Amino acid sequence: MGDDLVMGPQRMFGMTPWVRRLLVANLLVYLLQRTLFVDPRFQAAFGFTPLLALARPWTFLTYMFLHAGLLHLAFNLLALFVFGPPVEERMGSRAFLGYYLLCGLGGAALSFALMLLRPVDHIVGASAGVYGVMLAFAWFWPNQPIYVFPFPEPVPIKWLVTFAVAVSLVLGLLPGSNGVAHLAHLGGFATGFLCLKAADWRVARAERHVRRAAEPRMLVQSARVARGSDAAAKPRRPERDATQAEIDRVLDKISAKGIESLTPAERRFLTEFSRKMRDRP
Repeated sequence: MGDDLVMGPQRMFGMTPWVRRLLVANLLVYLLQRTLFVDPRFQAAFGFTPLLALARPWTFLTYMFLHAGLLHLAFNLLALFVFGPPVEERMGSRAFLGYYLLCGLGGAALSFALMLLRPVDHIVGASAGVYGVMLAFAWFWPNQPIYVFPFPEPVPIKWLVTFAVAVSLVLGLLPGSNGVAHLAHLGGFATGFLCLKAADWRVARAERHVRRAAEPRMLVQSARVARGSDAAAKPRRPERDATQAEIDRVLDKISAKGIESLTPAERRFLTEFSRKMRDRP
């Protein structure tokens, strides 16, 4: 996956901490569905029904941990197992969990917002959060090849995700389809896209601010060299503290490889430094 992959949360059995917890939580809830809570009222109480959502606000979250059947569960958990760990390592555990839950909430929110245009009876499943994770994987590593049955050659993940979005859009809006799961998929995609775009926008704004602040310092250094003093005859690099050296390194990396090449730690460093500069009196 290249040098961009930052090893953050430690893996256990190939899984990062929140991917492992989410897998276990979904498996346990499904087991309860099939053993202790087989009464349909359990799924009705915790699944998401748009027309009853305001009376049952907890279902915006709880529907993500219920599944309609074993194949439904298997698909979501397999996708989370494959795409989740690299994304959690790239984002960091706290940010990954927040992103996953926001995508799930976005799936329910879109179904709720469109309930008059596309009536939906009942929604269950982790698909919105999982599709958001798939989008994040494609966002960070768009050309990563993925083997898809029955194709003999791997397909870049960006095309696989594009195809998934197109299928969800067509099935969600197709006449005769109730769009039960597909609207949630689209909501997860849309929420994920907005989150990822906003994160890149914050970093890009921080970069512009830091570069503008650095321009006067660079002009002063150039003027000293242009005066033809002893410093011009024998240029000396001014001493810089560790923070300035790190800022220069990060800006040089952006110039060479783009903002998407920054690690989560470098992104946090750049935005925090920009914020501190804005807060200075």
